[in-house]
Amino acid sequence: MNDAPAITDRPQQTLAHATRANPTFVPGRREFFKYRDLGVTDGSNGRMRAQVTIATQGLGRPTGWHYHVCEQQFIYMLKGWVDLEFADGRKIRLEEGDSLMIPGGTPHNETGTADELELLEISVPAEFKTVVCDKPA
Repeated sequence: MNDAPAITDRPQQTLAHATRANPTFVPGRREFFKYRDLGVTDGSNGRMRAQVTIATQGLGRPTGWHYHVCEQQFIYMLKGWVDLEFADGRKIRLEEGDSLMIPGGTPHNETGTADELELLEISVPAEFKTVVCDKPA
């Protein structure tokens, strides 16, 4: 018997199952990426989003400085690499097997990618806004 207390103050959640055989692609932030939805937004009642981002051509130019209005983003590189720079001067190359959690509101700039890449991105909450900002001093 499970003695854990019931969670009653959260919206109902359901199982979310996605298969490689029947992928669901959705529109995303960048027109040159494909976004495979993993069903987590519906299953979590909007509390979280999980998707696989796929590119078959490299990033032609930096995305520009921006931040996301959210609690956090988690990225896990499945294939390829992506270069990011942050307001504190840190530059990070995420490669296959690397992960990164970016707190919401953190200014960053994607400056380059491999020609082919796949990454898992999890966002809390599911819906968030991207805000363009000036390059940090």
